[in-house]
Amino acid sequence: MNDWGHWIIMPVVLPALAAAALVMLRPGPRVQRMVSLAVCSALALLAAWLTSVAAQGSHHVYALGNWPAPFGIVLVLDRLAALMLLATAAIALCSMLYALRSRAAAGGHFYALFLFQLMGINGAFLTGDLFNLFVFFEVLLIASYCLLLQGGTKEQLVPALHYVAINFTGSFLFLVGVSLLYAMTGTLNMADMALKVAAAPAANAALIRAGGLLLLVVFAIKAALFPLYFWLPRAYGAAEAPVAALFAIMTKIGVYAILRVGTLVFGPDAGVAAAVFEPWLLPAALLTVAVASFGVLAGQTLRTMAGYLNIASVGVICIGVGMFSPAAIGAALYYLLHSTLAIALLFLLIDLIRRRRAEGDRIGRGAAPAHPAALGLLYFGAAIAAVGLPPLSGFLGKAMLLQAAQAHPLAVLVWAVVLANALLALLAMARAGSLVFWHTTPPGEDAPHPVVRGLASEAAPAMLLLAGILALSAGAQTAAAYTAATAEQLLQPAQYIGSVLRQGASATPGAVR
Repeated sequence: MNDWGHWIIMPVVLPALAAAALVMLRPGPRVQRMVSLAVCSALALLAAWLTSVAAQGSHHVYALGNWPAPFGIVLVLDRLAALMLLATAAIALCSMLYALRSRAAAGGHFYALFLFQLMGINGAFLTGDLFNLFVFFEVLLIASYCLLLQGGTKEQLVPALHYVAINFTGSFLFLVGVSLLYAMTGTLNMADMALKVAAAPAANAALIRAGGLLLLVVFAIKAALFPLYFWLPRAYGAAEAPVAALFAIMTKIGVYAILRVGTLVFGPDAGVAAAVFEPWLLPAALLTVAVASFGVLAGQTLRTMAGYLNIASVGVICIGVGMFSPAAIGAALYYLLHSTLAIALLFLLIDLIRRRRAEGDRIGRGAAPAHPAALGLLYFGAAIAAVGLPPLSGFLGKAMLLQAAQAHPLAVLVWAVVLANALLALLAMARAGSLVFWHTTPPGEDAPHPVVRGLASEAAPAMLLLAGILALSAGAQTAAAYTAATAEQLLQPAQYIGSVLRQGASATPGAVR
């Protein structure tokens, strides 16, 4: 066993223990802030280190209770899991820094809920068990239900109810899909299930494929793919800014689940259930990008526009995933990193603008916000990032994706949809920016007094996210090499299966397989 082996479970245990302590001990607000910030900082450092460990190419398996798979629960660290942990930690740290000066944190148990959600997200990325993927989904969703209502306004209630209803439906379908697969394979461990599905007789093909398609529907709900996206713009628009920024990683959990289950359990070697996801994913992704692009253009508020930009970014990622080639998946993962940072940046920036402008985040002529030069410059950088213009990483990710699509039968359609999305998003962002910062009117005498203090400290988390995008752009070669290696590892599921199911004394906590 490696000395560092037990650290694999820490992204789950650390926020869980801290959140439980905050709930039970009920310390003062100052202590809650210090503990939460310390946990988020520790997770960021831990995720960066685990990413460097995973970059060596091995699968690291942690057997809880020293029970070997498939009988016990295992956590698995590979390149994809580490990448998602790193993205989550970066967004969580910036969101927490913003929350320290936000009214969102005034709600009851905000910090504990924030940490419980991190526990669920990290657990979903690390688990090697399909049922525990469901469990971690429920943990993060229950926390997100409560976080969505932080602020206690009437405007949050209806979107929150829609969010709860659609995700409750998804949870029910998840259980049905898992039950079907368990009935057909007798296992919930994903590595073991991959072997059982590949060896399944033709008589079981229909039920196995039905279970797989139910899981695809569930993951599409989480990712907000067409036609299951309608809940997202209003729900994210109603959330407080640090919550909405953290939610930028939530749709990527659906993408992660599609990638993990689609390549491991229903990959090309899955026998009667081979390529269950492939006929559906790419068309759904193309429609998602098309519909979301017009949603961005038609948005009447900055938050609605950001919500549709989030949906469009998930669609672009799933276009790459839906082609199921190493180059396309590698490009999609690179763009996933970029888009997660860019969407979180947008939600934080929009809140800065909304609280410094008499008209809030409504897209229309009105008084200029306080600090128009500084906010306008930050908006310009965020717009370039969100649209995917050069020289930032969004452009590089889309360029790699379009290059990977050249050999695909739907290459022309992929190019048309991705480029049209960039054009419509550019028009929408330019229109919104001109109305908010340029074509302004003098404030009326009865206009609400906007916030004019503390821009530097409040804008620091947004600037940190923008710095992350710049770093991803400057280090594009290194990051793209990592995501390309991640795609290659994903498309060779035998390595994952062998690592998890290796028998004997090697099934000890933290063993490298």
